[in-house]
Amino acid sequence: MRMINFSAGPTGLPLSVLEHAKAEFTNYKGEGYSIMEISHRSKTYEDVHFGAMDKIRKLYGIGDEYEILFLQGGAHLQFAMIPLNLYQGGVIEYANTGVWTDKAIKEARTMGLEPSVVASSENSAFDHIPQINFSDSADYAYICSNNTIYGTQYKSLPKTKAPLVVDASSDFFSKPLDFSNIGVLYGGAQKNAGPSGVTIVIIRKDLLERDPMPHTPTFLRFKTHADAKSLYNTPPTFAIYLLNLTMQWVLDQGGLNAIKEINSKKAQILYDAIDGSGGFYKGHAQKEHRSVMNVSFNVAKNSELEPIFVAQALKNNMLGLKGHRLLGGIRASIYNAVSVGDCEALADFMKEFARKNG
Repeated sequence: MRMINFSAGPTGLPLSVLEHAKAEFTNYKGEGYSIMEISHRSKTYEDVHFGAMDKIRKLYGIGDEYEILFLQGGAHLQFAMIPLNLYQGGVIEYANTGVWTDKAIKEARTMGLEPSVVASSENSAFDHIPQINFSDSADYAYICSNNTIYGTQYKSLPKTKAPLVVDASSDFFSKPLDFSNIGVLYGGAQKNAGPSGVTIVIIRKDLLERDPMPHTPTFLRFKTHADAKSLYNTPPTFAIYLLNLTMQWVLDQGGLNAIKEINSKKAQILYDAIDGSGGFYKGHAQKEHRSVMNVSFNVAKNSELEPIFVAQALKNNMLGLKGHRLLGGIRASIYNAVSVGDCEALADFMKEFARKNG
């Protein structure tokens, strides 16, 4: 029996995607080899590579004004690549909504830059998305759209004339997006888009013409990878193969509008279980800022019950519910591959646990 996977990432992939990959693992499309074993310059692999890019364009409704890059190094490398490629000697502005934006800010500082932190929710343990006013003239404006640890999420993206940079690692492909002022949207694939190993960067083409900071290595220039169609070096071919299958799965579900409806229903099931517990459970995020991807909460009655909750949930086939070490408590990450039925099973477990321990 497969576990119900509530891990924050890497996390579960759709079962049909895994079964498809399993069937082709040693014999891709009857060709007698695995997709992992052939050249990234081959026509066979290029069909996968560019097919994944085409599916991403279709899902987000973006055209040739954006370049799609398949990189490596996860979000952590992007913390450096963003300022290296987009800083133009002016001001760079960040909204600090948790660990991942804090790390991005610190990385920019290692380059001798001084980011302007225009908003922060640190004083309230990052339990909400703060009011943000970015400068129109900033070289770029930076946010993280969903916060895995604290369970907060932007309900709509900020509007600014400055190019908006969005770390969307944990809510990639979970809902439609308005790209009207997005300069860069990026994230690791390992939540909603595929396995770990590939980082997707969607960048507006005019930003590729900016001069990188002096001494930026060739490999860390966005334009290097854009000009080479993400084939400058050997890409993570198997991860991109699984990305391609996962993007097709999202399309088969009805696209991002349908995925958004399903995700909203899943989140509501769990938040209803928290809010209807008579105070036994307490969510970390303020209600109007709650994430649809990561539900972080505590056993308000007695925190000593939390490891018992996690252990008993594991015995009931539910994996990955221990909260992040910085926040503690319990966290259910309900990415696209988690079903409505999975969330109903967790909600039922929560109610029974509260009944027995309340």
